[in-house]
Amino acid sequence: MTTKAPNDPLHGKTLKAILEHLVKHYGWEELAKRIAIKCFINNPSINSSLVFLRKTPWAREKVEILYLKSMGHKPPRREYKPIDLGL
Repeated sequence: MTTKAPNDPLHGKTLKAILEHLVKHYGWEELAKRIAIKCFINNPSINSSLVFLRKTPWAREKVEILYLKSMGHKPPRREYKPIDLGL
């Protein structure tokens, strides 16, 4: 994970607080439509989702981006590293 600056809108926010905000804002059904992961679709709960999101960086990133969008922030640009194709 990258170090977050104090002016980062995610600074000081726990994953639990982010997830609770999204559930309150969208509800589980809409959240599952926006981010199609099993823990949001089948018998969703905060605790089971937290376990999955803490182990799965790509899913956590999607949750954080949706949170930023829901708060009216522009998500950060992703930095892509070039792939060495050995050509």
